[in-house]
Amino acid sequence: MITKSTRWVALLAAFALVGAACGSASDDAGSDVTEAEATSETSAAPAADEEPATEEMEDMEDDGAMEASGEPIKIGALTSLTGPFTSWGIPSSSGMQLAVDEINAAGGVDGRMLELIIVDDQSDAEEAVVQMERLIEDGVIAVGGTISSGVGLATTLVAEDAQVPLFLSKAGSSAILTTDSRYTFRTCLPAAPMIASPWADYASQQGFTKVGAIVADYAWGQSFKAAAEAAFAELPDIELQVEVAPVPEKDFATYLRSLDSFGPDLILATGHPPGTGPILLQAADFGFEANVSGPSASLSAVLEGVGDTAVGRYVDYSCADYFSDSYAELAARYISATGNSFMEDDAVAGYGVVTMLADAVSNVGDDPAAIAEYLHGQTYELDGMASPVSWTEWGELATSQLLLIKVGPGPAPAGLNAAGDWYPEKLFLSEPLEPFVP
Repeated sequence: MITKSTRWVALLAAFALVGAACGSASDDAGSDVTEAEATSETSAAPAADEEPATEEMEDMEDDGAMEASGEPIKIGALTSLTGPFTSWGIPSSSGMQLAVDEINAAGGVDGRMLELIIVDDQSDAEEAVVQMERLIEDGVIAVGGTISSGVGLATTLVAEDAQVPLFLSKAGSSAILTTDSRYTFRTCLPAAPMIASPWADYASQQGFTKVGAIVADYAWGQSFKAAAEAAFAELPDIELQVEVAPVPEKDFATYLRSLDSFGPDLILATGHPPGTGPILLQAADFGFEANVSGPSASLSAVLEGVGDTAVGRYVDYSCADYFSDSYAELAARYISATGNSFMEDDAVAGYGVVTMLADAVSNVGDDPAAIAEYLHGQTYELDGMASPVSWTEWGELATSQLLLIKVGPGPAPAGLNAAGDWYPEKLFLSEPLEPFVP
């Protein structure tokens, strides 16, 4: 069932036109690619939680509030506002907040306002479980925004036991879902075994013969390592060399020296999210001409951390289609409303999670178990996403396609990047990926 024509998507589209008319693991390592970490306090809401940018939006919110009645519908945002995954977590929660604000401005869901409860998992599994349980006690209908695989592994157990939907924005470890999972849903990032094959296809397409990889020694890194080894094993003309580093590592000289003697055409840093920035910078210092791939990172954070070194050298994959009209319209509203400089794919996915939940509540009410059952039967064409969103019975993405991009020198389309002149360049969109079976 395609639900893009449902009332809530229609309401958001109408609001978008009005807005346009107005002009408006115990992963405790630091990271050179994170942003706003020094100013993001525990449990603090991101920029999207601030007042809307225009008086017209404020008036619409007041009108919507007057029309609404009944108890608010609570949605949890459990994400990384501090720790090494901050630069993924802040966009995720701010995208969710924008959708909440727009739906409320349009009158809510069946006369009820949405309420987003944002909590910080601190990029730590134990803290995430505490916060997840707190959100469930507070009566949320679902929880979104999970970034770290370590956090995903811990919180999915709570979600499945409580029968409360949990949406993973990243958290791509293949161990998170089981064939019995019914309340955990991937949104932006599919399982690690599905991530490696597009990079293998890209390497083959480019005629590469040697590919190097640096992965982190935790759930996501090990999952990506296994997936990459399996994917490249099917390409006898390409040799793969993998280096495994600790999660907190910042000095990658030892691993890069090993790769230097190997001579790779491409360096996959996808399996070491916190180390992406340092790897990119240090690879340049070593004189590598090979592009360096990231872990679907915050592009603005990468550019802030490494500057012009990223331009023409940094490649990544995204669940957002930065080249579509729907992304452009959504991103313009997001940048205007939140003050953030660029709409990352986590923000697009977060926005989509709230949109899907509003549709579910409109159709089956606010019971979390009923919402989960309903969502399993849907296919969504979401604004700004690179492919339709639907799930297998165990919550894996069933129709995922990844967009591979390179950071180019720009200029960026007007209004879509306040962080600089750079903008993504399209490499290719993968074929629909075969869902991973746990």
